[in-house]
Amino acid sequence: MFGGEPRTVNIELNATAMAAHQVTIDDLEFAFNVSHDLRQIGDIRERGINYQFESGSWLESSQDVENLVISVNNGNPVYLRDIAKVKDGARSLLKDTWYRTRDDLLEKPAVFISIAKQKGANAVTVSKQVNRHLANLAENQLPEGVKIAIIRDYGQTASDKVNNLVTSLGIAVVTVVVFVGLTLNWRSAMVVAIAIPVSYGATLGVDWLFGYTINRVTLFALILSLGLIVDDPIASIDNIERYLRKSNYSATNAIVSAMNEIRGALLMSTVAIVIVFTPMFFISGMMGPYMGPLAFNVPISVLFSTLVAFMITPWLAGKLLKPQAKQRPKRILG
Repeated sequence: MFGGEPRTVNIELNATAMAAHQVTIDDLEFAFNVSHDLRQIGDIRERGINYQFESGSWLESSQDVENLVISVNNGNPVYLRDIAKVKDGARSLLKDTWYRTRDDLLEKPAVFISIAKQKGANAVTVSKQVNRHLANLAENQLPEGVKIAIIRDYGQTASDKVNNLVTSLGIAVVTVVVFVGLTLNWRSAMVVAIAIPVSYGATLGVDWLFGYTINRVTLFALILSLGLIVDDPIASIDNIERYLRKSNYSATNAIVSAMNEIRGALLMSTVAIVIVFTPMFFISGMMGPYMGPLAFNVPISVLFSTLVAFMITPWLAGKLLKPQAKQRPKRILG
């Protein structure tokens, strides 16, 4: 909270008590330096999670300060409360906080409150709940003349950006389907159109199992993987179409032969993509949280697209695609 009254602990030393317990100012300074000290001693990154190690602790309340051991006199511990009075109160203000809106020419005193979500929580949901609570406070509890103004709403910003990415994802899927329909045929485009949401749905299910949330980085990874996801279904349906055009193959034999021909190529392309994106898991520092979803979602989505190409695409091809009718040889009349 910025602009409020910061809390402080006031200590009033008793010179007589200090002399009786044989305590000096140096003893006080040493005790505070040892007890009121929190330090970062290092960090370890394991399985994509960064663990920070700390040593020591802060004195968090006036009771902690009162119970601070200053020295030992005749085998007995001397506490701060034995030589001083400890009071918990507000510190004298060093600066004021003011706020002015675009429509208001006068600055007004203000208290700024910053609210952050916990890890894994939905920022949009948290933002809506906070806004409802603030509206309830403004209506029922705040005195007249005190108003609430929301300066930044990152929940709304995140919602807008996620919606834009979802729209972009939808446009990309439609573009791919239309392109396949124009180059092959619309039945083949329907097979690819069904394969895309199946691959995405399975990938999002794995994200949920492993604790990955749907955010801007995750959606960007899904958009990035779209071009890789459609490769296997398009290659499969194109080869099946080619075999169905041959007059010496039945529909079942054409599909089986077409998938056997490209099986090795599909598997090797999937393995290559997984190998390329796997090192991103080991990126640390500031870029680690951004590269992690990419390194996870792209290989997972490509793996599912390969499974779809081997299992669902041939089945759909058998349902939607039909072998071309055998043409009878033309008889030349002479």
